Amino acid sequence: MAGYGRTFRTMGIHLRRKLRPVEFGSPRLLHNGPDTVEELLDRHIAVKEEEEKKKILDDDDNEILTRQRLTSTRREALSLYRDIIRATRFFAWPDSRGLLWRDVLRENARKEFEEARFETDPETITRLLIGGHDALQAALDKLVEKQKQEIQKQQGYVG
Repeated sequence: MAGYGRTFRTMGIHLRRKLRPVEFGSPRLLHNGPDTVEELLDRHIAVKEEEEKKKILDDDDNEILTRQRLTSTRREALSLYRDIIRATRFFAWPDSRGLLWRDVLRENARKEFEEARFETDPETITRLLIGGHDALQAALDKLVEKQKQEIQKQQGYVG
């Protein structure tokens, strides 16, 4: 029974805390929503003037957005370049000229990235990044297939 009374006492304390008087002595309720329908509409219906103001951005805002986009695409480009460099370490055999494929692929990747370095069109940049990811994935898939074929050949001769 004593525990039962304590529960009500603590509930009363919690309720009093939630109904503390505010500036003008009126109790603060749990919901601080609008008092009238007009306030409700003003809060939740977008005014056309405000929307037009948001659409028309200052030059500074446009510059900030452009920088953010460029920063994210630069980050993606750097990530792709690093992935290419990591993937080229698996190409350790020489080509017909006697150069390691690893070095040839790294040189070509560097050249491609340097050519696209000053590209500013976001669509072109995105297309280049997607194409780069696809080409890298295709090269790795071909490498895996060749490795599997070599393993099967070796197992065929042994077994």
